[in-house]
Amino acid sequence: MYEILEKRRLNAQTVFMTVYAPFVAKKALAGQFIIFRATADGERIPLTIADYNREKGTISIIFQEIGYSTKLLGTLNVGDYINDFVGPLGNPSETKNISKIAIIGGGLGCAIAYPQAKAFFNAGAEVDIIAGFRSKDMLILENEMKKVSNNLYICTDDGSYGTKGLVTGVLEQLINDGNKYDTVIAIGPLIMMKFVCLLTKKYDIKTIVSMNTIMIDGTGMCGGCRLTVDGKMKFACVDGPDFDGHKIDFDEVIRRSNLYKPFEKDMLEKHECNLLKGEIENA
Repeated sequence: MYEILEKRRLNAQTVFMTVYAPFVAKKALAGQFIIFRATADGERIPLTIADYNREKGTISIIFQEIGYSTKLLGTLNVGDYINDFVGPLGNPSETKNISKIAIIGGGLGCAIAYPQAKAFFNAGAEVDIIAGFRSKDMLILENEMKKVSNNLYICTDDGSYGTKGLVTGVLEQLINDGNKYDTVIAIGPLIMMKFVCLLTKKYDIKTIVSMNTIMIDGTGMCGGCRLTVDGKMKFACVDGPDFDGHKIDFDEVIRRSNLYKPFEKDMLEKHECNLLKGEIENA
């Protein structure tokens, strides 16, 4: 059992938690993830490691309360325990031989962009972060990202904070202004990562994308996170989650992810009824 030591809300849907998990913290690196089960009969869900502290034996996670299991996790508070908390899993981000990097986070993708930026910044690289959100209300981790970057650029779709527009617009402006990036890393919605890769391919800039968003089981057994990379089938959870973005068949991944949306909506509606029932019975 893994005790929750800290819990705070980053916005209406997004929660930050710090969990006591010393064996995970001992080995954790940026880019890796954990699998949790909130209860003994709960669903296995992968979440990226947002931060870690080896001395304190803690792992921090960030999640949106959008599905049954993340909503259930959101009902737990400081002093409560998570039933299972397994990791670190996945391959860590490669931080060597990078002098200047642009790291792009879209929405909740900033929860993954932050630890990667921190790793590159601590390794001595010059780090520019571009963080995109739908609106100011969805903003997360602004102060944290400022501390691990040389420059932080925030943009919103509606212009309610920072620059109005898309992350690709900010990135292209920075490139045209003369910034010579060794690598670009993009983490966020599939469509955002696709268009970042199309842009950077035009400028011949190496681009890494994190495919955490398509993972389900996290062990390679379910096959839900399979994707085509350079013409070969890969699994995000065991072969990644980081991949060369210029080699991914994004259209295939997006098409497959859309197939599950009606089923996810139906199951969420059923599970929300069960959650509500449990809250009423425990009131």
